Amino acid sequence: MLEKWLLVGLPALSSPTVPAEALAALSSAALPQTLAPGEYLFHEGDPAQFLFIVQDGTLLASKTSDDGRRVFLREVGPGEVGGLTSMFVEKTRSATLQARGTVQLVTLPRSAFLQALSTHPQLYAAIATHLSQKVRQKTGQVATLLARTGRDATQLVAFFDAKPYERTAFDKRWPQTLHATYFDSRLDLSTVSLARGYPVVCAFVNDQLSAPVIEQLAAFGTQLIALRCAGYNQVDLTAAAAHKLTVVRVPAYSPHAVAEHAVALILALNRNVHRAYNRVREGNFSLNGLVGFDLYGRTAGLIGLGKIGKCLARILRGFGMRVVAYDLEPDPEFARAEQVQFTDLDSLLAQSDIVSLHAPLTPVTHHLLNAKRLGRMKKGALLINTGRGGLIDTSALIEALKSGQIGAAGLDVYEEESAYFFRDRSDKAVDDDVLARLLTFPNVIVTSHQAFLTSDALDNIAQTTIENIQAFLNGATDLPNRVS
Repeated sequence: MLEKWLLVGLPALSSPTVPAEALAALSSAALPQTLAPGEYLFHEGDPAQFLFIVQDGTLLASKTSDDGRRVFLREVGPGEVGGLTSMFVEKTRSATLQARGTVQLVTLPRSAFLQALSTHPQLYAAIATHLSQKVRQKTGQVATLLARTGRDATQLVAFFDAKPYERTAFDKRWPQTLHATYFDSRLDLSTVSLARGYPVVCAFVNDQLSAPVIEQLAAFGTQLIALRCAGYNQVDLTAAAAHKLTVVRVPAYSPHAVAEHAVALILALNRNVHRAYNRVREGNFSLNGLVGFDLYGRTAGLIGLGKIGKCLARILRGFGMRVVAYDLEPDPEFARAEQVQFTDLDSLLAQSDIVSLHAPLTPVTHHLLNAKRLGRMKKGALLINTGRGGLIDTSALIEALKSGQIGAAGLDVYEEESAYFFRDRSDKAVDDDVLARLLTFPNVIVTSHQAFLTSDALDNIAQTTIENIQAFLNGATDLPNRVS
């Protein structure tokens, strides 16, 4: 098998002038190796002590520019050989090679290579033939590169917690000046080493950008944290500022998507669609226990009237509902145009048949709805949360559901969701007792942070994220979506 890959990487060795024992000597000295995603084969400046041939997977070649930036050079794929010229003269590596995914390769130590050459002089002619072919190939590549006048060197982006639907959206939009390495892993202290050498890190809601993680990112050369989400409570902004890391976000991608999901939860809970669906699949067509109420004429209370809250207000007004809102920065012009009434939080809770949360999670809004405030809600009201899980004290919510104080709850977010959401855990028991208890209520619907998940929103997220990255790398001083 090793001999096969030597012939793939160095086809000139199949020349009739190369004795079989010469090829066997090289093959016996070759070593198989497996690199995990993000693992480095070597770094720029390391001693060149072996050549390598890629069997399966892709290596990313990058180099440090004169101004200290890490720039992407190219991908090294199956069948390619690297480090051959360094086998003849002692030198250091001119670039860094990192595994894009799992990579299988074979390596040949320089000492074994030189020993084979001294024993079998015929190898010189075969290697010279191979190198001459590579020179002609590189000449063509250089001509192509020179034709790309005005283009910047490609920059590398470490894309954490990458899901297939995100890759599809982003792959449609990546410019030639950006190259993303997709990591399935979430970013935390155990995975931060994957970001070594990447000037840009792209993170999502459940990536953990704590102070220790940010310290490591800065040490590894990261300059920009590009959040592909609106919230940034997962980022230690103080640490980011201390280490001179810029943080940008996507403040709005599709407020309609989130607002419409909130409506879906309202309708499903009120009309017991989830229960009816399960019943009829089991042959039970009884209507007992499925009674809802007309939305028309009822009162909806929106906590947070930003872009999403405003979209939801318009939709609910279309149902003929009365809409009241609580926001720290009221928009009186919108209120007049859409017939929305601003009020204080306690008044909103007391009069609303439906309460929907659309506020950011901050130290001030953490557990905004605690046991005391849940007790002030209109008895039997519906509670919807498509904002952040930490806005609600979940243990207090469970007690309010048990007592009937809360009539039903639709939750697209959960306080401790990072261990569960966005993952397939169907073969495992739910070992979070609070979440497990929530899932037992027939009047609770939990969705796994999918309110944003429309093709329109994903495209908007990709577009804004890439624009944020490009603006930063192009040296823009005024970044409209900058957080820190």
